[in-house]
Amino acid sequence: MTVLQDRLLDAHARNDRAALVGLYTEAADATRDVDAACFFLTHAYIFALELGDPAEQPLYRRLKDQGRV
Repeated sequence: MTVLQDRLLDAHARNDRAALVGLYTEAADATRDVDAACFFLTHAYIFALELGDPAEQPLYRRLKDQGRV
C-alpha cells in the first residue's frame, strides 16, 4: 500500500472526518485519471458537507467543472 492509502485507512479507523476531507482531496490531486479524481473528490465533498467544512464550496466547484453535479 502507498503512504496515502495507509493514511486514509488510519483516518477511517479513527473516524477522523476532517482528515478525510484533506486526504481524499490529496488523493484527487495525485491522480491524472479524471474518473478516479472525481471519485476521491466526491468522498471529500461528502465529508466536508457532514462537517460544514469550508472546503465544501471549492470541492463542489471542482466536481461541477467536471460535469459531475
